[in-house]
Amino acid sequence: MRRDSIFYKLFQQSPTLLFELVANPPTNADSYRFDSVAVKEPKFEIDGVFLPPESDGTGIVYFCEVQFQKDEQLYERVWAESSLYFYRNRSRFSDWQAVIIYPSRSIEQSDIHPHRSLLNGGQVHRVYLDELGDIRQLPIWVALMVLTTVDEEQAPEEARYLLTRTTQEMLSPSSRAIIELITTIMVYRFEQLTQAEVESMLGITLKETRVYREIKEEGREEGREEATANLILRQLTKRFGELSEEIRSSISGLPLPVLEDLSEALLDFTTLVDLQVWLEAR
Repeated sequence: MRRDSIFYKLFQQSPTLLFELVANPPTNADSYRFDSVAVKEPKFEIDGVFLPPESDGTGIVYFCEVQFQKDEQLYERVWAESSLYFYRNRSRFSDWQAVIIYPSRSIEQSDIHPHRSLLNGGQVHRVYLDELGDIRQLPIWVALMVLTTVDEEQAPEEARYLLTRTTQEMLSPSSRAIIELITTIMVYRFEQLTQAEVESMLGITLKETRVYREIKEEGREEGREEATANLILRQLTKRFGELSEEIRSSISGLPLPVLEDLSEALLDFTTLVDLQVWLEAR
């Protein structure tokens, strides 16, 4: 399940959702803007950055990390990303805080002792979705986050409940955005099902939403990326011999436009060093 894109859409639609998860949200939470940024040298990808309104002068910047797989160096990476971004933008912000979202405590990094000061100091907020309570009692936007974690047997029933609740409680365009997100979550969770089977499960017609068309296009895009990356890897292996796992992973993770640039640039490479320099520059 591609949870990164789902949570990106959630925060994009409702930036204030993050502040429903922290005990002491800023008083101007409604004015925050969500962004996703990359910090180079070295390159870090930050899942989400919540920026205070510039009109209020320096404010608190919030970093968000959504973690659904165990990573034993997650906190080291998050502190490095956050500190570097804060350092480079120090004049814009008075402080920083971080919110780490887990499906459950079992996914959290095992050795947290080196990070005890930050984790227990009020600057870092750890959220465990399975501990937020009954999905039907949660605010609708928080319930959407929890929907990504419930058991597959339970998910269809809870999705139908949230669809009904949305049509009863919300007004357009908010209701439309929520319906789109519910269907997105369910199509991602049940990728093995046909369109007709997902429609029957949810009791709606997917052609009434953008989700099915967007996901099919996303699938085609991913297919093009994979095919292009595989072609480049074969060409490089033929020229320079077996590639390291690090290089293969770096190339496989490139977006399609960059892969297309690489397919042209590699014609001028004479050694692996040329490739490594090219990758580091991006």
